[in-house]
Amino acid sequence: MSRTSNHTDGDIVRDFLSIADLLEEPQLAQLYAYLARADEATVQHVMDELGLAQGTAYNYVNRLIDAGVVTVTHDEQPRRYAAQEIDLTVSTAAGDREYTITPALIDAVGRRQTNADIDTYIDRHGVAELATALTYAVARERGEVTHRLMAEDLDISPLAAEMILQALRPVVHEYYDIEDTGAGLEELDVGSGAADDA
Repeated sequence: MSRTSNHTDGDIVRDFLSIADLLEEPQLAQLYAYLARADEATVQHVMDELGLAQGTAYNYVNRLIDAGVVTVTHDEQPRRYAAQEIDLTVSTAAGDREYTITPALIDAVGRRQTNADIDTYIDRHGVAELATALTYAVARERGEVTHRLMAEDLDISPLAAEMILQALRPVVHEYYDIEDTGAGLEELDVGSGAADDA
């Protein structure tokens, strides 16, 4: 679902609003991320993997189809569904920053239901800042930055930086080509009083 200049503004707005639903509803994000990882799946697979009731699973799959981020790949019963690739760049209202909505970011949002550190980070800083943290998490796993540098750049505590970097580590390894060199395994040494993330 990467958009180029040959699409109308209406298409782009519709796509953005559809993707915004994924960023606002963790269960939809979780379902999209599952389909993106699985290549394709049936509603039964979705029910089994995500623990959703049948009615809820069908409702969510249909919402994602209507949003244009999931397609039917096999129309015979049982139907199979696949996620469409999403790559949408958004600018902040002030125009001073951009972030890209990708399957990795949607997966991270979907994990807020099962990961208290991601949930807290989104509550305190928002999804745009989670996208920024994901960028730092990739750089951290590649050995390019530390949690202290991230904390300084984003004006958050070193503890908050370390916690979100650790929480995003599985997402980074799922979606990015990271050599397992031990990068990103620095010891947590944030000093006293760092837990206050105002």
